[in-house]
Amino acid sequence: MGHADVVEEIMIGEDKLIRFSGVAGKKACTVVLRGANKQILDEAERSLHDALCVLTQTTLETRTVLRGGCAEITMANAVDEAAKKTSGKRQLAMYAFARALRQLPTIIADNAGYDSAELIAQITAEHYS
Repeated sequence: MGHADVVEEIMIGEDKLIRFSGVAGKKACTVVLRGANKQILDEAERSLHDALCVLTQTTLETRTVLRGGCAEITMANAVDEAAKKTSGKRQLAMYAFARALRQLPTIIADNAGYDSAELIAQITAEHYS
């Protein structure tokens, strides 16, 4: 059937579970989610699902865009250059779009818990040097 180095009964809260450790092949695992109510469990399940999807996509597609936000700064610079050759309301809309593109790296950095002002200053300096 199979082999496990350790088979033990463990308690999680008030529930008894059987845990198998050291299983040959290691092709599957079980994740136990616990929460105060159904909404918290549903959110935990969605978060775990999202994380697993990211891992799956990362293993399937190994190409990445380095330094999140660089593509947006590059696009903003290109839109700014095109706006210089445009007149009227269209130019104003293009400048506004470029400003919006420059906000995306700030949002990415803030969401990741980084000092967005410092990172954006570094990225902008690299693009203009």
